[in-house]
Amino acid sequence: MRLKNSCLVVAVALAIVLFPSRAAAQNPDTLLPEESTALAKKLIGQMIDALGGPAFLHARQMQCAGRLAQFEHSGNLSGYTILRNYWQFPDKNRAEYIVKGSKLGVLSVLFGSIPIKGGTIIQVYSGNEGWTLDRGGVSALPPDAIAQFQEQLKRSVDHLLRYRLGEHGMSFRYGGLDLIDMLPVDWVEITDSDERQFRLAIRRDNHLLARSVVTSLDPTTHGVTEDLTLFANYHAQDGIQTPLQVTRQRDGRRLFQIFYDSCSYDPNLPPDFFTKEALEKRSPQSDSRKDE
Repeated sequence: MRLKNSCLVVAVALAIVLFPSRAAAQNPDTLLPEESTALAKKLIGQMIDALGGPAFLHARQMQCAGRLAQFEHSGNLSGYTILRNYWQFPDKNRAEYIVKGSKLGVLSVLFGSIPIKGGTIIQVYSGNEGWTLDRGGVSALPPDAIAQFQEQLKRSVDHLLRYRLGEHGMSFRYGGLDLIDMLPVDWVEITDSDERQFRLAIRRDNHLLARSVVTSLDPTTHGVTEDLTLFANYHAQDGIQTPLQVTRQRDGRRLFQIFYDSCSYDPNLPPDFFTKEALEKRSPQSDSRKDE
């Protein structure tokens, strides 16, 4: 452990040597509040430009396909679920999970968890409404699931960068230099009017987001919840730098890991794609036959 800590100290020192003037000028403890705010906003602007600038900000739809890795409470891998994930920004999501088998009785999904019934499970969220489709047919999602989706939306970094930076009550602070996976990053801290704190680690080499840590008050337990998200394997998709590997942890427990094979933006999805009616057009029996 001492050797590992010593190596980390040496690596941090080396990073500071490599960036001497910038590191000295950006010590968060010596910056005035207005300087810290200005630097944080500058780094956020660089990150948005690196993500694609106007292409990133003005995207209205996204679709991705890949695999969702599931984990037991012990942290061991339990299996993979095929995932097709669709967005119509800002607040419509459709996620299709093709379950081939799992040691778990519950499937960790993008917004919460659901019982495993096999076959194809589709969840649709549209603002303050939502539905699920499984072998039993279409049913409305309960109010607590809708509330969880809306809360996760407010914790989403993509949503923050596209829609929330100009909200009243937002505060910005530079958090200092760090090393993540042996790469120098700058931490930026953003706090909204509801006291959610976003800590964003922005890589110095390419200005892309390496990880986010979102701390907020859980509305159910009234305790503090910490969501850690790791972003890796960026590729340009329709002019937007997109992380094809995303890992989510909550309060130290790994929830899932996504490995996307492909993503595309503004694919011109059908107008009713995020509605209950679209799900009702799907036959659970035909879905089951397709998955066999």
